[in-house]
Amino acid sequence: MSATAPTRVSEHNIASDQLDNHALDVIHKLNDAGFDAYLVGGCVRDALCGVIPKDFDVATNAKPEEVRALFRRSRLVGRRFPIAHVRYGRNLIEVSTFRQAQHDNIETNAQGLIVKDRAFGTMAEDAFRRDFSINALYFDVSSNEIIDYVGGIEDLAAKRLRLIGDPQQRLAEDPVRLLRAMRFAAKLGFTIDPNILDHVEDTAERLEEIPRARLFDEFLKLFLSGYAVPVWLTLKETPLVRSLFPSCNPDSRLVLNAMRSTDERIAQDMPVTPGFLLAVLLWDDFCSRQLEQNPDAKPALNYELAMDTFAVQQQHISLPRRFTMFAREVWQLQPRLEARHPRQIPRVISHKRFRAAYDFLVLRGAEDSKLEECGQWWETFQHADQGERKNMIDNLPKGKGRKRRSRGGSKKKSQTPTNEFGSDYNSSFNK
Repeated sequence: MSATAPTRVSEHNIASDQLDNHALDVIHKLNDAGFDAYLVGGCVRDALCGVIPKDFDVATNAKPEEVRALFRRSRLVGRRFPIAHVRYGRNLIEVSTFRQAQHDNIETNAQGLIVKDRAFGTMAEDAFRRDFSINALYFDVSSNEIIDYVGGIEDLAAKRLRLIGDPQQRLAEDPVRLLRAMRFAAKLGFTIDPNILDHVEDTAERLEEIPRARLFDEFLKLFLSGYAVPVWLTLKETPLVRSLFPSCNPDSRLVLNAMRSTDERIAQDMPVTPGFLLAVLLWDDFCSRQLEQNPDAKPALNYELAMDTFAVQQQHISLPRRFTMFAREVWQLQPRLEARHPRQIPRVISHKRFRAAYDFLVLRGAEDSKLEECGQWWETFQHADQGERKNMIDNLPKGKGRKRRSRGGSKKKSQTPTNEFGSDYNSSFNK
């Protein structure tokens, strides 16, 4: 496709009130300094699709260092291709310099993965460097025109996700593009070009070359953007699911129900955390390890096995400690929620992870009638007054009770109390 004759569209559905004032300020300041600047990418795509844009990106012919010098509250980021982040309070505008389609300054490894790119170019060349045609649309705020070099307008109308250039080469350059395709398809209701899907198996293997921290960022975008269910239903039918979550059962109803619950919470503007989804995705693997070591043990009682579960997953996606701790605490509260020992109930319900652990129990109860009854008991208990709570505890089935300490044993308490989770867990459990 020629890069010399762009399509310019002046009749479109992008309204001025859809545009971010901070992004417009960046464009105006770049223009005043003698540079070209346009809105580009997802914000243009979403606005044309009738979706309220959340993130606004700007493309310019100004070099990263020139952008940095122009905006006091800005910094340069990116190893492969440097870009500028311009901050307005909590709002962040990403400013990228036009890139060339091909250049000696583009460095790839033996597998074709781009490892460094400082090849600056024109807007026409930049369009052909972008991944999908629908992400290569530029909006000129001064003329109110959409500028299209790659047939993105046509693909938007056809609701089609198409890579610019040869799919095999573009996926080799960056295998994460396939994950992005699945996310965009789920978000916008688009179909993925079959030429892209032809390279799923090869791309799944190439994901091993991607930094684990970047894959964690993609994990957040895939499942915490409000479209987790359609993303998961697509992902689990491909080898990509094993590249990301090798120990997860892709057909688990627990996982699907958790994805559905996450989407519902986002739709209701309720908080979500990746720690909860990690607890769900890795639960079956943790329980399998528990049963393999001790078939008679109750679930979620072995600290070391929990760490083993996380260690395996860490080889594929980087997991920040605060989220693995969250998942572990959710697991560790499960037997307490199930047992409902009268003396432990006040401690359990006051735990900082109680609500998340309760939600996890409810999801498990969708496949187990006993757990469903237990979840209903905790639901009632949460909303009961003190008198009703006392009656509920009194009406619980009586257990065998705690064994008394032998009179002949030492009465001295340990200076570092432990429980079945290990001493490392005590400090967080008692916070």
